[in-house]
Amino acid sequence: MAGNVNPTVRRRRLGQELRRLREDRGMTAEEVADRLLVSQSKISRLENGRRSISPRDVRDLCGVYEVEDRRLVDSLMQMAKESRQQGWWHAFAELSPTYSVYIGLETDASSLRVYEPQVVPGLMQTPAYASAVISGALPEVGEEEVASRVQVRMRRQQRVWDDKQPLRLWAVVDEAALRRQVGGRATMTDQLARLMECSRLPHVTLQVMPFTAGAHPGVNGQYTILEFPEATDSTVIYLEGGTSDLYLEKPHDVQYYSVMYEHLRAQALSPEESRTLITKIAEEYGS
Repeated sequence: MAGNVNPTVRRRRLGQELRRLREDRGMTAEEVADRLLVSQSKISRLENGRRSISPRDVRDLCGVYEVEDRRLVDSLMQMAKESRQQGWWHAFAELSPTYSVYIGLETDASSLRVYEPQVVPGLMQTPAYASAVISGALPEVGEEEVASRVQVRMRRQQRVWDDKQPLRLWAVVDEAALRRQVGGRATMTDQLARLMECSRLPHVTLQVMPFTAGAHPGVNGQYTILEFPEATDSTVIYLEGGTSDLYLEKPHDVQYYSVMYEHLRAQALSPEESRTLITKIAEEYGS
């Protein structure tokens, strides 16, 4: 039951274990909710790791599931205590509670597969580009909050540049993201230089989806596939929304998006061809 100290991942693992105990008892979430006089949605959120869980919640659930192994109960209650610890990103939770969930998952992920149709992926953005993107996407947000969001984005990037345990990153970026002038020509020139730098890291693969590819499996929008080092941690599909985000973990959803990503990679330019196009567009900004 030990494992990673990331509280978000601990909640997911704890939720998976509680779901297993419930299913072993042959009970539905509704039945458990009725026994504990709580809402069914609370049980669902506890099981999918989207809600903080207290040791008391664990004790009550283990009582309903008639768990007799005291060591297991104590271990689950300890996981609940540790899952309530705060990661570095909680200092910025007021920016977006749902976004903090994503950062917690990203922090523990071993690899990411990203498709971005509109902008350069956040893990590859320069501070100036990130500031311009955030300001444009959130026109009613003040300078102080924009700066905080940029700070979070730069902190997230540390995993990309980590020499010891780097994040394995595969990004397919639409050509539109490279040609959309965000923050001015100088900002774009610097941003494309950063992309070139990232693309040469041994654990990063960058491909550009050219306009000439026409319609492709990514036309429905951005998504990220997060995979984790522990076999017990299921792959997560992340779909970012304007006011709420969507996390998909069911096997058929994961398979669908994984297959679509393979099609994206096949239709995109090779990494070397992508660098050639990036260089060409950078020269256009500099001319």
